[in-house]
Parts: sequence; structure tokens; C-alpha cells
Amino acid sequence: MIRFLPLILMVIFTSLGLRARGGFRQRWLLLGGVAIGCGLADWAMLAALPRFGLSYGPVDLPLALITAVRFGLVVVAALMLAAARSGRRTSSGLLVFSLAMQIGLSAVAFYGLYIEPFRLTMTEINLADAQNVTDRPLRIMHLSDFHVERTTRRERGVIAEAIFQQPDLILLTGDYVNMDYLNDAQSLQDSRFVLSQLQAPFGVYAVMGTTDTPRVVADVLVGLDIHLLNDELVILTFPQGEIVLIGVTCCSPQRDRRALEDLMLQVPPGAYTILLYHTPDLIETASALGVNLYLAGHTHGGQVRLPLYGALVTFSEYGKQYEMGPYLVGQTLLYVNRGLGMEGFGLPRARFLCPPEIGVFTLGE
Repeated sequence: MIRFLPLILMVIFTSLGLRARGGFRQRWLLLGGVAIGCGLADWAMLAALPRFGLSYGPVDLPLALITAVRFGLVVVAALMLAAARSGRRTSSGLLVFSLAMQIGLSAVAFYGLYIEPFRLTMTEINLADAQNVTDRPLRIMHLSDFHVERTTRRERGVIAEAIFQQPDLILLTGDYVNMDYLNDAQSLQDSRFVLSQLQAPFGVYAVMGTTDTPRVVADVLVGLDIHLLNDELVILTFPQGEIVLIGVTCCSPQRDRRALEDLMLQVPPGAYTILLYHTPDLIETASALGVNLYLAGHTHGGQVRLPLYGALVTFSEYGKQYEMGPYLVGQTLLYVNRGLGMEGFGLPRARFLCPPEIGVFTLGE
């Protein structure tokens, strides 16, 4: 019922226009009718997503949210039309603008639900400070926040890019199954399939994210050729030096900071260090300890971003300070990946101005 409540209110509000007179009544009914039609189109767009094999979130809350926005636009437009009813040219302009807003909202919703979540982007960064570590350029692929519900066009695209890019090393920073599907056998199986396709000469290494319970990790990762770093480090030796991969399990910031401090005591002098941790929330500790490269995810870049403002929500204790992309903090380069999938719960499976991301870092070039 919640999904239709704003729509019902919109119908009631629109019907009040029948009591108006003359041209104002026609404008009111046209505006309300278009908004109601767009609201029904929203329902169809959301309901069709699983049928097309694109995403598998609930319909109720996303539909209620977008219809509430439409209802608000109708109310504001009606009040403005009422204020301008004495000026026919002004009220006509307001009507056209209001109708354009409703249609524009439909276009944004379609793009955010159907287009951008599957527009995989590639971010490439050269790390010249590591040129004395390896005897040749080393390509590292960073993937984060898969949030698999089913194997969709996005996951197949990730597999294709992992094959095409031929990375020397693949690093994963958590959240492999969507929160709503942690007990869904098909989602666990599909997540395992996607991860099983990732291969690299120097290995695939992973840490746990905030949705990755020990049981989920056992179902998804155990038996695959993926090294789970649970408060562990691995030393990769090259002719000219060493790269140390440090994986910290995401539990709580205070505990995780202590874990990072303990692991850094085991790093050989002069080694190039790469920290894998799900969130950017250890950046101050990592910088103080001299970590060279810190790879994180978790924020999704906000997933939905506004022009000139950016992320609305990041779920990081730093808020928007490290919402996405590269940040140089002291001598530590932090890179916050926008992730591949989308948040679970009742939230819309949508991205806007924040497409899914594959990171590729080249060391020694």
C-alpha cells in the first residue's frame, strides 16, 4: 500500500482541480494528469527491472520516494499557477515548465535505473613513486563493492574487462553479495561464479567488507583461487624490491587501527606497502604509519550525486571528505573506488552521475 500512497494523494489533489474555474482548472488537471501518468510509468520501470535481469530491489520504497517528489512538484506548481492565474502568459509558462520538470524526472529515473548502473568506467593511474620496486611496470586491478544480486550485464562486463586488461595483480576490497541477498542461494552462487573468473599472474587478494559475514565468505570465497587477507600481510618479492599487501578486516575503526599498527610492524624496511581496507576510515592511521597506497571502497562515490555538490551520503565517518577518487594524505595515496554494485535494503538500485568503476594502477611506469 505504501507504494501507492503518494499516487493516491496526487489523484485526490488533482481531482480538486475540478472545482476550479476556466483555464486554471484545465491547467491544474493537465499538470496532475501528466504527473499521475509519469507515476504509473515509474511503477512500470521499477517492476520491470528484475524481469529484464537488471536489478532485484523492492518496488515499494523507491516508488514512494519518487512519487513523493512528483507530488511535491505538483503542489508547488499548483500554488504558483494559482498566484499567477491573472496573467495568462505567465501561467502558461509555469505550466510548460512544470510539465517539463515531470517529464525530466522520468528521464532521470530511467537513466539512473537502466543506463548508468551498467556503464562501466575505467580509471587508470600511474604510480611513478614505485618505479624502483619492480623490474617492469606492474598493472594492478582494483575492484570493490560488487553487491551481487544476480549475474547481470554489469558483472559480465567486469569479467570481460578483467580478461581484456590482463592485470598482473587483482585486489578486492569487500562487499561481494548485496545485503538483501545474504541468505539467497542463487545470489551466493552467482557471486562465487563472478569471483571465480578473476585471475592474475601474481594472484587475487581480498578483504572483507561490511556485508561480508564469515558464513557468506565461506560460501563465496572458500575453495577459489583468491587469498583472503584477514588481518594479514603478504610479501611479493621482485628483483628490485618488495611489495607488501596488507589486508585489514573491517570490524570497527578502533580495533582495525590497532590491527593495522600491528601489521605494519612486520613490514620489511624499504618495502612498498599497499593497504586493502573496505572503507577510507583508516586514512589518518595509514598516513601516520607511512602506507604508500591505500585502496578502499564502501562509499560508492555517493551512488547518487548532485551537480556541484557530489555525494548525498557516503556512510563514512569522514562524511564527504573522502567520498571518491584519489587523495594524497601525507605520503599516502588513498584511492576510494566508486564500486560496482548498489546498496541494498529498500533503496533504489540506481546510480546518477556516479557510474560503476574499475581501477587500474600501474606501478613503476
